Amino acid sequence: MNDILEKNQLTQLVTLKFILMKVKYISKISKVQELTNKEVELYEPVTKKFMFRTNSYYNDLIDWSDPNDPIRRLIIPQTEELLNWGQLDASEEASYQPIPGIEHKYSSTVLLLCNDVCAAYCRFCFRKRLFQDDNDEVVKDVSSGIAYIKEHPEVNNVLLTGGDPLVMSTARIEKIIKQLCEIEHVKNIRIGTKLPAFNPHRILDDPSLGEMIKTYSKVKQIYGMVHFDHPTELTDLTVSSLKFLQAAGATVVNQTPIIAGVNDSPEVMNELFNKLSFIGIITYYVFACRPTEGNKTYAVPVEQAYEIFNEAKNNGSGLAKTARFILSHKIGKIEVLGLTEKLILFKCHNLANNGQNGKIMAFKRNPKAYWFDDYENFEVVI
Repeated sequence: MNDILEKNQLTQLVTLKFILMKVKYISKISKVQELTNKEVELYEPVTKKFMFRTNSYYNDLIDWSDPNDPIRRLIIPQTEELLNWGQLDASEEASYQPIPGIEHKYSSTVLLLCNDVCAAYCRFCFRKRLFQDDNDEVVKDVSSGIAYIKEHPEVNNVLLTGGDPLVMSTARIEKIIKQLCEIEHVKNIRIGTKLPAFNPHRILDDPSLGEMIKTYSKVKQIYGMVHFDHPTELTDLTVSSLKFLQAAGATVVNQTPIIAGVNDSPEVMNELFNKLSFIGIITYYVFACRPTEGNKTYAVPVEQAYEIFNEAKNNGSGLAKTARFILSHKIGKIEVLGLTEKLILFKCHNLANNGQNGKIMAFKRNPKAYWFDDYENFEVVI
């Protein structure tokens, strides 16, 4: 009886509230009808260097009369992306790839790079390299990756990522999850996705996705690692897609970077934290924007970003204060703990060399620092 009720709950979220909608994907900047010819001319050189993709649903969230609209800034190219700054693999992820399609940086966690397509491409993406023609880090055949995970009993977490796994068909996702569920030492399966923000119809129009999550969440713990950067993205449709995933049995948590011109204000971040907590979404990590090539215009200095993050948590319940502010560095995740008048405090939150986890470091402050490496020439106090 309970199974029938749960199934009905999933189905009603789709059939009673929403009409099937065909979302149109747009891969050429010239096809964005809201842009002027001059804007298209300006942005085309950027799209030749870095992948561009958006869709009709997400474009409808933009106030096109506002050139500084935060959703526009998330998805429409900026000419400043052509500035010479950063590197394609800022965290040297490729150095942690024992075989194509697998990233094994942390002992207990493996990333399975199973897709090289997203529903739209964030302009500040730290994995721009994966969407370039000469990149071979992502594989469509995950059999070698599954075999690798089987051979490493220390791995208890697997993150499906890339690209966005939910862009794939449910049948293909299920094939991967089924194989992971058959591995005894794998306990958590994470799906990294921005689909609820970019195109919630992909979720709401596919009851089989809910049924698949419902089936396998009884075997392993399934997490939806979602990505919301701005409160505008939390539309009624999006919230319903998140409720759909929750009703299916997934635990849903949010991660976001602090992006200049998008969410680099305490008020915006506070609203995002609160709205997520109201719908049962855990705020997991807030990241410093990685110094990836093309990202100068989106990056916020570390200390300024921390101050925004810290102030954003002031007005809200404890449920809206769960996030950590993290630099996802080549050596691992480094948490910013706080600032004094003269010092910045870091904690080794989760390093590739986990023998250093928990270590506290204090450096002299550097307001111009965008990354952990910018503190190398500053005195280490602890």
